[in-house]
Amino acid sequence: MKIGYGGDYNAEQWPAPVWDQDHKLFGEAHIDTLTVGVFTWGLTQPGPDVYDFTVLDRIVERAAAEGRRICLATGTGAHPAWLAKRHPEVTRTDFEGRKHRYGQRHNSCPSSPVFRRLSTEMARRLAQRYGGNPAVIAWHVGNEYGGACYCDLCADGFRGWLRRRYGTLEALNAAWYTTFWSHTFTGWDQIEPPSALTEHWRGPDHTAFPGITLDYLRFMSDAMLANYRDEKAAIRESDPHTPVTTNFMGLYRPIDYHRWAPHLDFASWDNYPPDDRSPARMALAHDLIRGLKDGQPFWLMEQTPSVTACRDVNPLKRPGVMRLWSWQAVAHGADAVLFFQMRAGRGASEKYHGAVIGHAGRADTRVFREVAALGAELSALGGVTLGARTPARVALLFDWDSWWALEISDGPSRLVRYLDVVTAYHRALWTLGADLDVIGVTAPLDDYDVVVAPALHMVKGDLADRLSAVAFRGGSVLTTFLSGRVDENDNAFLTDVPGPLGTLLGIRVDEWDAREPVYVNRVRVGDATFQSRLLFELVLPQGAEVVGRYEEDWYAGTAAITRNDFGAGHGWYVGAGLDCAGVTWVVRQVLRRHGLLGPYPDLGEVETAVRVAPDGSRLLFILNHGSSPVDLPVVPAGEGLLPGDPRTLEPYGVRIVNMIA
Repeated sequence: MKIGYGGDYNAEQWPAPVWDQDHKLFGEAHIDTLTVGVFTWGLTQPGPDVYDFTVLDRIVERAAAEGRRICLATGTGAHPAWLAKRHPEVTRTDFEGRKHRYGQRHNSCPSSPVFRRLSTEMARRLAQRYGGNPAVIAWHVGNEYGGACYCDLCADGFRGWLRRRYGTLEALNAAWYTTFWSHTFTGWDQIEPPSALTEHWRGPDHTAFPGITLDYLRFMSDAMLANYRDEKAAIRESDPHTPVTTNFMGLYRPIDYHRWAPHLDFASWDNYPPDDRSPARMALAHDLIRGLKDGQPFWLMEQTPSVTACRDVNPLKRPGVMRLWSWQAVAHGADAVLFFQMRAGRGASEKYHGAVIGHAGRADTRVFREVAALGAELSALGGVTLGARTPARVALLFDWDSWWALEISDGPSRLVRYLDVVTAYHRALWTLGADLDVIGVTAPLDDYDVVVAPALHMVKGDLADRLSAVAFRGGSVLTTFLSGRVDENDNAFLTDVPGPLGTLLGIRVDEWDAREPVYVNRVRVGDATFQSRLLFELVLPQGAEVVGRYEEDWYAGTAAITRNDFGAGHGWYVGAGLDCAGVTWVVRQVLRRHGLLGPYPDLGEVETAVRVAPDGSRLLFILNHGSSPVDLPVVPAGEGLLPGDPRTLEPYGVRIVNMIA
């Protein structure tokens, strides 16, 4: 066994002679895993009571005959035209109240009984036909779930979801604070989905009642999860063992992946960064996806081998970058590295999207040669990394509820974005070489010495007590401005900010100042000074030590950064929107106390990550994301598993070292 290598193969778009050429080239590139059938619903069910698996049979049979493994999709990511014509209620109604007609994809109402029945039946028939086929190693349900619907069916579904959540209208009215603006509901049928026609007057993130919008976001995530669970249950009727997944989209706001995680047999995701300068952001997404399943390895289900096609500007991956980013995924927990797409489509919106095999079907292109070379490396490495885990003692908390609640709130600043804050603190951890897990707020914290919780806006359940326990036993907890503000219903705590975190942090916050991006307030920490922007909380120590103070404006001298002794450990608070250097300074202090700095914390674009294999091998990954060579100040002892000078990393270079204990 080795790392799965291959990707999305839309063979139904091509005649059989092209398949011959494809499989020949797949062999040359060491391709062993194909995802098939992702958008085949219209092909396999051409009419209401007609099923035709002729083409899909041939695709599966050919791949199996070539010795390739198959990730078989249910094809339900886009419904067929006849279905929308016969049952127009299956299409979505958008945020502005417009009923969509047939077209695009992701256009299926998740609350439609017809859509749910027919998509489930498709999954059932596929499992009856292909379940037990030894070539099928995984099931791929739907595709990149996302979007939202605001139709009458979803309104009814929302009301039912609310009945189950709150039980009574009295409880719902209390949670939503409906005495505001005369919004008290006296009947369930009075509740409407929050849209541009109801509670939102300036767009999706401007709502009069954040509690209503927050619950609709939760409901819509759960509604699509129900679609996934329907299909998985149908598959399990005929195939009780083959793992089932769906491809997530990393740092994707509309769906709470933590709520989905228990229902996936393994996590997978599609990596399409917004540009070619985002290695830290990709690392965050990898860590997030790995954390969904308690650190289990995941699949990189899609990445482009060269270029995307869906953005205004689509930069080409430079020579070596595809290999580097693929190994980065493995370094963070991937047991499969797959591409979209295997052969470039001839028409429609993805004809210019990168592919392993281009329109001319050549094997002498730079892209194909790089794919083949990486395939050879993966084959030579074998199964050394399979099942390996990250030995993290640092956790970063990621919470969709805090993301949603922070960004739909009026005040203090719409320019403060949850993902920007989380990314800044993750980037500091990444830069300093800490091995970390990105986990949800309900995950156990017992194994971590450091817990970083940026913009922990919403504090739910026993989280405050569990964070306090980390510090009490000697750990460090680091959180930031806009933390500890609201409960699970998005209502403010009736106590000093930061609410239930106040005792741990030894502070209170009475006031905060929000400014436009051009305004800068400096924060002095010892002999160093850092810039801060956007938000400035005036922190009042209640036992905490002041680490940094503002230098500008009328609140010059007020605390901006504090550290509180709590038990044997510390609670850190950063009340200012520090720049990258400032965030890194704070994170460095926290990691240094616990001896958790990486081997090269000052080498700029050099990334390190450790995975521990099932046999106990400690695998150190060293990746150079820069365009210049880097000399390593310390050469790690151990066996190099990839070719190259152990002392110098070439541009976009990768080393894997099986470290000597």
